[in-house]
Amino acid sequence: MDIFTSIIENKPLVAGVLAWIIAQVVKIMLALIHGGGRQSFQRFWASGGFPSSHASSVTALAATCGLIYGFDSTYFAISAVFALVIIYDAFTLRQEAGKHAELLNKLIEDFYRYKRFEAKHLKELLGHTRFEVFFGFLLGIVIAAMVVR
Repeated sequence: MDIFTSIIENKPLVAGVLAWIIAQVVKIMLALIHGGGRQSFQRFWASGGFPSSHASSVTALAATCGLIYGFDSTYFAISAVFALVIIYDAFTLRQEAGKHAELLNKLIEDFYRYKRFEAKHLKELLGHTRFEVFFGFLLGIVIAAMVVR
């Protein structure tokens, strides 16, 4: 069996990657619906937003491992702990970093307005709300169920 065949037959890997791709495509579609124009397509590689591709991909990975190898397997245990860490990071640390970027951007704008200071605008959309993570989680479960069936 060649490497490519091994990769595409690896259901946990396929589920995780597919969940990430679908989540990112949903972000593009939502941006287009809300009038984002050509810039909407940049959402494919961007972090943050609805639904959480982080939550969907790691949930799909863990759920697929559980469905294939059993929820008492080492594969599921490793992927579930990995998923919990990633999901926790998605809506805590990364969201807080986004709040910091928002505040720094406001400081830069105020300083620029009065002192003629120029600075590059920082990215503000880094993390996820609990709502975005929850729907990413649900998307991951659905993708895992579809891949395993």
